[in-house]
This record gives sequence, structure tokens and C-alpha cells, in this order.
Amino acid sequence: MASRSDIETYLGALLDVGKFRDYGPNGLQIEGKPEVKKLVSGVTASRALIEAAIEQQADAILVHHGLFWRGHDGRLTGWLKARVELLMAHGINLYAYHLPLDAHHEYGNNAQLGVQLHLVPDGRFGEQDIGFVGAPVQPLTTDALKTMLTHRLGREPVMVEGRPGVTLQRIAWCTGGAQGYFESAIAAGAEAYITGEISEPQAHLARETGVAFFACGHHATERYGAPALGAHVAEKFGLEHQFIEIDNPA
Repeated sequence: MASRSDIETYLGALLDVGKFRDYGPNGLQIEGKPEVKKLVSGVTASRALIEAAIEQQADAILVHHGLFWRGHDGRLTGWLKARVELLMAHGINLYAYHLPLDAHHEYGNNAQLGVQLHLVPDGRFGEQDIGFVGAPVQPLTTDALKTMLTHRLGREPVMVEGRPGVTLQRIAWCTGGAQGYFESAIAAGAEAYITGEISEPQAHLARETGVAFFACGHHATERYGAPALGAHVAEKFGLEHQFIEIDNPA
């Protein structure tokens, strides 16, 4: 068992929350029970995740995508009211960490995706140094990397091949909607870039620069940080922990 505030204080220091300019508040977003025994982790604070956490009698939920974002007008209506109402009715604390969880060197989304793909980071790139760049454990062709991504992430990525036949020795990656970091990845010396989404300009950049682009799904690339962090927090504070996967085709 641990206090709600002790968990927030620990996570704030561990993830260096104050360092980041983010799109929403990081930390405790909904205050629930003062003591936490069971922690559920998930990618997004969706109604489905909240209902699953209630079923598991969780005292707290830890997510990457919280409830409140820049641009919201502050009114608790509709879907947002329904989610908040469920959390408060059951006294469930909601902790959410966006960019700090992307960036953490060990428990973050990018670090954990690197583990899944056997990529060894040795540098950073992009806004606030969120993205990782490094080498594969064994050099890969673009086709071999596509096969690995399909196998490890459970879905076939959108691939825009760069230079045909190249053996990749330098790969950059940044989970989620980080297609806008592609030029920074190229500048960091990447021969291929892995992220969650693709927009119109990236296909042209890949063809013109010879750097391969892989869009593997926003959710698919970001489902490893929250459970890793949740397991660490559970071990640190002696909590019961469960990761709950809510499928998302995005």
C-alpha cells in the first residue's frame, strides 16, 4: 500500500515532469482514494479502460494519454463527464504522463519500443529530445525491418521505402504521432525512421532523401511504456499491478 501523494511525488521526480512543455497536465489528474493497493496501467484513459479497472477493483490508473488536453474549454459534459463520473464514483486516482513517459530512458515508450525491436539507442533528436536514434543489434534491410515490426507489433506497418537494398545500421524512432520529427531524424543520420503515424509530406521526404519511413500505428507503438512504468511503481511501493490492453486500430 502507498499513499496517493507519495506515488505522484515519486513519478514526478522519476520522469522529470517539470522539464517538459506538454499538451496537457502531467501527474494526478483525478483525485481518488488516499491509499493505493492496486494499480492498473493502460495506454489511454478511455471509458473502456476505466470500466475494466473498476471491475478489477483498482485504486489507481496510470496512463500515457490522460483526460485533459490543451484546447479543452474545461466543461465536464458528454464523454468527458462520463469518464470523470466513473472515476470519482469509485474513488479511482488517475495518473497521466504524456511527453515525460515518451522520453524516459528506461520505462518510456521509446525506450521500451527499442527493447521490443532490439534497437540500442545512443542519441536523441526532435523537440525536447523525445526521439531516440541508434543501431539495431544486427543490421537489417528495410524488408527485414518491416517483417520484424509486423511480428512484434501485431500489425503490418505502412512503409515508404527509401534507398532500395540498403542494409540499415542507423535507425531512429519516436512513438505515437511523431511524423513531424522525420526531418530531425534524417538530420540525426537515420537510414530509417519508425513512428506511429504518417502524413502527406513524409512519403515525399522518404523518396527524395532515401530514408525509409515506417508508420506502425499510434497505439501499437505506445503500449509498452505504461506497463513497464506501472510494474516498476508496483515493485517500488509493494502494490498489485495489472496492465489492461484496450485495442485501438489507430
